[in-house]
Amino acid sequence: MQIQLETQPYASIDSDAIVTYVFDKDDKLDGVLGEIDRAMNGRLGSLAASGEITGKPLELLLLHFPEGLAAKKLLLVGAGKPEKFANSDLRKIAGTALRHLKSRGVKKFVFLAREGQRGPAAAQAAVEGLIVADFESNKYHTDKKDREIQSVALAGFDSGLGADLTAAIDHGRVLAESQNFARDLINEPSNKLTPRLLAAKAEAMAKEAGLGIEILDERKIAELKMGALIGVAQGSVEPPRVIVVRYTPENPRPGGPVLGLVGKAVTFDTGGISIKPANNMEKMKYDMGGGATMLGAMRAIAALKPSVPVIAVIPATENMPGGRAQKPGDVQVAMSGKTIEVINTDAEGRMVLADGVFYARKLGCTHLIDAATLTGAIEVALANVHVGAFGTPREYLDTFLESAKAAGEKMWPMPMDEEYQQMIKSEIADIRNTGNGKGGGASTGAWFIKEFAEDTPWIHLDIASTCWVDEGRPWLAKGPTGIAIRSIVDFALKM
Repeated sequence: MQIQLETQPYASIDSDAIVTYVFDKDDKLDGVLGEIDRAMNGRLGSLAASGEITGKPLELLLLHFPEGLAAKKLLLVGAGKPEKFANSDLRKIAGTALRHLKSRGVKKFVFLAREGQRGPAAAQAAVEGLIVADFESNKYHTDKKDREIQSVALAGFDSGLGADLTAAIDHGRVLAESQNFARDLINEPSNKLTPRLLAAKAEAMAKEAGLGIEILDERKIAELKMGALIGVAQGSVEPPRVIVVRYTPENPRPGGPVLGLVGKAVTFDTGGISIKPANNMEKMKYDMGGGATMLGAMRAIAALKPSVPVIAVIPATENMPGGRAQKPGDVQVAMSGKTIEVINTDAEGRMVLADGVFYARKLGCTHLIDAATLTGAIEVALANVHVGAFGTPREYLDTFLESAKAAGEKMWPMPMDEEYQQMIKSEIADIRNTGNGKGGGASTGAWFIKEFAEDTPWIHLDIASTCWVDEGRPWLAKGPTGIAIRSIVDFALKM
């Protein structure tokens, strides 16, 4: 899909459709809307007076053959209350418009910015919304409907900011395409994305992006004594892999920070011996969402070039109930030397992250972020609205949450009180891989990972309830979301 700035007057652009947005109780129809209303002989004003135009969030009104416009259709999207409007709303508006028009066979359209949203940040948000909305989960359909958006022209933006707007559009495209790259990985069936195949896709991406990459096979994993990862992997005939991706800036500061990104990549999770119910188990292909998130972030980082080195460590395995699978009650020795009593083999994500986090530290990472589809408990706490964000020290987490807010991704700080640490103490090993049954599952899972981060500044993102949507949104297809990539990249750029 081509996206380009358009400087000619919007009314004269010949296109299948033109899109703009209306605020709640936008009765005056000022600025662009006023111009369009006058060109249409007051038709918009009449529709507003009759209640057909309300401005409620993402409410749509499609008008055919609008007078005074060269475009064949005019789509108005509700933008909600102007005092609450943010760039995150602009992403949704642009995405909603694209998906609505795409379903109606539109090939090209104009996105018209309104007063107050004509700078680089608005252009970037619109581009992100458009590209993310264009993703579909129908890769394996053999009878696809021939509907695609070929081009979008961005009109109404401040022409005096030409170079800045172009840079913002490029920035938005990199982020959105990296998000879609991760979504495509998450959407892959597990027979098409084993740990070895995930490693191969990561290698191809890294080479294309100019990143360094190393793939650790089962022999190297054994040499490094990654016992927690090996324990999870041993039930599958598919061997594990650890994917290490490196970004090095041109002039890294000696002794400066090194950001480590660790992603859980369980390419299919049956639960192991503690097997999951059959209902919805097919969704467990998405249990490598944390690893895909970090690969998407590294793809964007390679193009946007932060000034800090970044290393991604992605332990990849299946969790299967084979004859060699670990059992409840087994004790595993992690790479750090810490011993783990396995209470539930379905609490495997924290096991693979234990070795991933420790290995990232061994590689020189001074600051850590991990992402994982870790717990069902986070859905109980936050539904599918917020990512659960844990971290120590709190100042480090707060800095990251500022990036999440700037990126328009909803995250909520979760508690890390020492009482949760006590819940994972084991009588026969150093720690156990689940809490003691008194609730707080998201926090005890986070504390388990922190045992291997120790005093390194660390953030844990539990994306279990936000990595996948069972029902499509007006601006987003059903399936994988690519959540947290924008926040992680923003944080790396500001670090």
